[in-house]
Amino acid sequence: MTDGSTPRSARGVYGISVTSELSGIAPQTLRLYERRGLLTPSRSDGGTRRYSDDDLERIERITELVEQGINLAGVCQILDLENRNTQLESDYTALELRNAELAADRTATQRRHPAPKKR
Repeated sequence: MTDGSTPRSARGVYGISVTSELSGIAPQTLRLYERRGLLTPSRSDGGTRRYSDDDLERIERITELVEQGINLAGVCQILDLENRNTQLESDYTALELRNAELAADRTATQRRHPAPKKR
């Protein structure tokens, strides 16, 4: 099921065998990652796993961490912290933009309605 609001990179288009081939990770390992909560592929109406380009990037990051000797519980915590950090950075950027808009509005208002001069 594709939805016009879902970015292309997040749409599940690859079956498990294609994902396995593209990532170099065995299908059993991909299923293990899903059981451990490291991956959440979309599902077709029939229940078939559908991996996206975003999932492939996540698999690549998982592989990097595992190759560094980090166990799957540690990988899960690292990925969670990375996601939270990305969200915080996004929120911070949005707040900075909003602050700049408010400052610009305040400046424009002050120009239109200057404070009375003191005598």
